[in-house]
Amino acid sequence: MSISLIINGMAHNVDVEPQTPLLWVLPDSLKLTGTKYGCGIAQCGACTVLIDGQATRSCSVTLSAAAGKSITTIEGLDGSHPVQLAWIKFDVPQCGYCQSGQIMAAVALLKKIRKPTDADIGANIDNICRCGTYLRIRQAIHHAAELQA
Repeated sequence: MSISLIINGMAHNVDVEPQTPLLWVLPDSLKLTGTKYGCGIAQCGACTVLIDGQATRSCSVTLSAAAGKSITTIEGLDGSHPVQLAWIKFDVPQCGYCQSGQIMAAVALLKKIRKPTDADIGANIDNICRCGTYLRIRQAIHHAAELQA
């Protein structure tokens, strides 16, 4: 069964079972390898993408649920997004595995709250970083908010 997806502004048709998680289709069928598998149960956030602008764990979204919605992956950012620039400035990644999910969650937060407080960040960014770069993540989010102002 062919399912139509809109990913990073481009239409894609994939011939995959409708109940397949979006996370499996991104790298396997579409060669978009930036979104990472972490836990598979929507707890860690490594697989976070934006669906209609909302930070969403792609391991818990089926293709049928994602069909026709606007999906943005890390590849959909152009490298000069304020969040990406802030991540570089504050040298956020350590191992880097979770960072695409962290970045996408931060992008969604800054769309919702232009100048988030530490409390806003804590309440909205619950992605897990095994390396513990939370302080740099928080600093980068504050800086990205200043860049986009």
